[in-house]
Amino acid sequence: MDTSIEIKLIPNDKLISIIPLIKKLNPTIPETTLNIRLEEMIAQGYQCAGLYKENKLIGICGLWIMTKFYVGKHIEPDNVFILPEYRKQGLGKRLLQWVYDYGLFQDCIASELNCYVSNETGNTFWEQEGFEKIGYHYQKPLE
Repeated sequence: MDTSIEIKLIPNDKLISIIPLIKKLNPTIPETTLNIRLEEMIAQGYQCAGLYKENKLIGICGLWIMTKFYVGKHIEPDNVFILPEYRKQGLGKRLLQWVYDYGLFQDCIASELNCYVSNETGNTFWEQEGFEKIGYHYQKPLE
């Protein structure tokens, strides 16, 4: 195991550090909009785990902990991203294991997430992680 890798919860006052990685995931959204949304998300309980190599942020996994009638208290990974040069090294699995362990520590009984239908690589990854497709995620603009 690479001991130069560290996974830890990013403190709220340091969450702005994730914006460059979030921008890579959402290249069409202006950075100012991402910053505004991050502030709103933090106020709604958003957390983020950071994957660091020698103190450089190389990956992230946003986290939501919530309770819903059909599943109970659960942890939801959100916007999981690892810089391309660090992929295919098992770091995604390490990051997610940290998330699952954190969820257990927070008394979560499950993990669930959303993944775009068009993201075939992501869907394959999540299925290999043991996630099952149980429904559809719908969206309707309110404009």
